[in-house]
Amino acid sequence: MLNALGQNKNKEQDYMDPNLNPQLGRRSLLKLGLGASLALSTVGLTASLTGCTSEHAAPQFKVLRESDLPLLAALYPAIIGPHPAFAESSDAIAKASAQLDWTLERTSPFVQKSILDLLGLLSMPVTRGPLTGVWGDMAKASPDQIEAFLLRWRDSRFDMLRQGQKTLTQLLQMSWYALPQSWATTGYPGPPVI
Repeated sequence: MLNALGQNKNKEQDYMDPNLNPQLGRRSLLKLGLGASLALSTVGLTASLTGCTSEHAAPQFKVLRESDLPLLAALYPAIIGPHPAFAESSDAIAKASAQLDWTLERTSPFVQKSILDLLGLLSMPVTRGPLTGVWGDMAKASPDQIEAFLLRWRDSRFDMLRQGQKTLTQLLQMSWYALPQSWATTGYPGPPVI
């Protein structure tokens, strides 16, 4: 029976269906994780089959692809912050990207694939918008937009996003601070000369 507002007055309908419990149980979490993994795998497979991603490294690189470089150029300033080397040298990000490529070249094929999948995920419009909140081209996003998405990922309830944020920040910071251009502002004199 419905009242004037269209609400159900039947007493048996007033209880909450246990299948609609808003808390995420272990089984639901596992299903969600499996579903997310399948969705990401499907998107990655679709991207590779349709030619959205290139499997070949960019010129002068061993691992990083051409499509990764504009993304890295946007990520470095957001992750590193306002470092003087960005203003002093027009090729500061290119050097850091080369250092990142050098590091990735020395990792296992599995790690390389995982990093390239993560960068591909951020490059594809189909996945970038829903996952990051940056609906336009990531290379044209402001550092504030990128910082906001990294904070959302850091504080996410989904482990996959938290791991993605940690991976991006640690890799980019390691590749940046491995270069002499970053040492002066940190007070590091460089490795001892032997």
